[in-house]
Amino acid sequence: MNRENAVRFIHSYNRIESYLRGRYNVKASQSFTDLVKRCSDLNITIRRYQDVLIDYGKLRNAIVHKDTNDNFIAYPSDEVVARIEKIEKELCSPPPVLQVLNNKKIIYVYADSTIKTAILTFSEYKLRTLPVYDHGKMVGAINVRKLVACIGRAIEEGWDINEYILKKHCEDVISGDDLRAYTFLPKDASIVDCFTAFEKKSILAVFVTETGQIGEKVLTMVTTSDFPLLNKYMELYR
Repeated sequence: MNRENAVRFIHSYNRIESYLRGRYNVKASQSFTDLVKRCSDLNITIRRYQDVLIDYGKLRNAIVHKDTNDNFIAYPSDEVVARIEKIEKELCSPPPVLQVLNNKKIIYVYADSTIKTAILTFSEYKLRTLPVYDHGKMVGAINVRKLVACIGRAIEEGWDINEYILKKHCEDVISGDDLRAYTFLPKDASIVDCFTAFEKKSILAVFVTETGQIGEKVLTMVTTSDFPLLNKYMELYR
C-alpha cells in the first residue's frame, strides 16, 4: 500500500510539473519551487495551492531517493495522495462549466421588446443582465445599471417616464460597446476559465456559447452569484 501511494504521488506530481512546463513554456532547468511561484501569477489553481505544491515538491525529492534495495525511503499518506490527485485533476482536467450550469434557465428579451418589458423581466427574475436577441441572434446585453442611466437621461431630457418605457425598445439602449463588460467563452470552457475571466478584468458576466463568438445563442451565463455553487462543485470534484 505504501509503495502504491508513492507511485500514485509521483505520477500526479509528474503530470502537474509536465503540464505547467508545457503550458507556460518553462525550461526544465527551473526548479519545481520556482516553477510553482512563477505560475501562481498566471494560473488561479496554482495560486490557490501554491504553498501545498511547494511542500509536495520537497516531499517528492524525499520519495524518489531509494535505499540499496530499491525501496522508497519515504511514503506519502493516503490523505496526501488524495490531495495531490485532486490538485492534478483540477489543474489538468477541470470540469466544464456547462457540466454544472447546464440546467440554468437563460432569460432574455428581444431587441424590439419595450423598456417596460425589460424592467418587468429584471424584477420578476431578480437578474442584473439580460441577453438581447434579434431574429435568433444575440445582438447585445442590457443590464440594470445601464438601464437606470438611460432612464435618468430621459428624465433630464423631459421625457415622461411611462411614455419612455412604453415607446422605447431594448435596441434603443444597447450598443456594441456594452459587450466590453462581458466575456464570451466556448461551450467547453471550464469553471477555472470562467473564474479567470472575472479575474482578468472587471466584467458583469461570462456568456458561454457554441464557439465563444458574439452573436451565438447563449448556452449559459455565469455571474458572481454562481460562484458559491461553482466553488462547492470544485471542492467536491475528484
